[in-house]
Amino acid sequence: MRMFDLFFGRSIPGGGTVSADDWDRFLDDTVTPNLPAGYTVLDGTGAWRNPMTGQTGREPSIVILGVLPDTPDSLAAVNRVRAAYQRRFHQQLVGMASVPVCGAF
Repeated sequence: MRMFDLFFGRSIPGGGTVSADDWDRFLDDTVTPNLPAGYTVLDGTGAWRNPMTGQTGREPSIVILGVLPDTPDSLAAVNRVRAAYQRRFHQQLVGMASVPVCGAF
């Protein structure tokens, strides 16, 4: 198995944040179809350095934890979620950490 941690910033470039309703729609139409076996969502505050400006900023964030089979199809599903969020909410990136794990469900 492989655990994927995905880091979604909620600040929208140019102003505003991803609302709770927008996030719920994203979960329903993008995350759940790509990760149908399940996932966990955590709220947080993130900090990251903008590679364009060199400035470090903080913003509200959401973390998704998912444990999936360690296959190319799983990585493709996770990357579809990341790319969709970047497009929909004009994000520069969606962070990801991936580690092998021993899991059972």
